[in-house]
Amino acid sequence: MQLYGLKNCDTCRKAMKALPGAVLVDVRSDGVPDSVLARAHETFGDQLVNTRSTTWRSLDEEARGRPALTLLKEHPALMKRPLIQQGDTLYLGWSKETQAALGAA
Repeated sequence: MQLYGLKNCDTCRKAMKALPGAVLVDVRSDGVPDSVLARAHETFGDQLVNTRSTTWRSLDEEARGRPALTLLKEHPALMKRPLIQQGDTLYLGWSKETQAALGAA
């Protein structure tokens, strides 16, 4: 199980604690493989971009108008976290539904 997020993110830390077998991939230092990012965008669409983040608020209107995958490549911290890959299944965020699906609730 791969958990894509930030090592300093409180939500990612909670997920890692609840999923001891998961491997954290820091999106700032390691990035997200193009294939995973493309599949996540197909699955979650614009929900993949965290529009409540400080990174988002610092972008100008022109930057915000760029395609989501381009933005996420340039600003990995814009991705809603965590993005969890378990086999062929992707989960976004650390909601009660995600926790239940992964047996972490």
